[in-house]
Amino acid sequence: MEQPNLSYIEELSGGDNAFKEKLIAIVRKELPREISDYKTNIEAASYEKAAEYVHKLKHKISILGLEEAYYVAMDYEEDLRNERLECQSKFEAILLQMSQFIELL
Repeated sequence: MEQPNLSYIEELSGGDNAFKEKLIAIVRKELPREISDYKTNIEAASYEKAAEYVHKLKHKISILGLEEAYYVAMDYEEDLRNERLECQSKFEAILLQMSQFIELL
């Protein structure tokens, strides 16, 4: 299983540590909130709204270098728009992995 990493952030920052730290701070701030909002909508069976949060979370997945997970998120977003939860457990495992990674930074 692929692991979250900072490769993309490091590439974007081009060696500028201040910019790198700013990007990490944004992910640290936004990720927990977006995950919480996603879960709130799943619990309320508001699948269209949950799909919107999955769409937002896809960007964080990319930023953390999770290429395979991005495709899981794409499939899950589509599933939610069709009121299906087939990829839910895979997607939520990715969210947990990302959360744990961000906490350690």
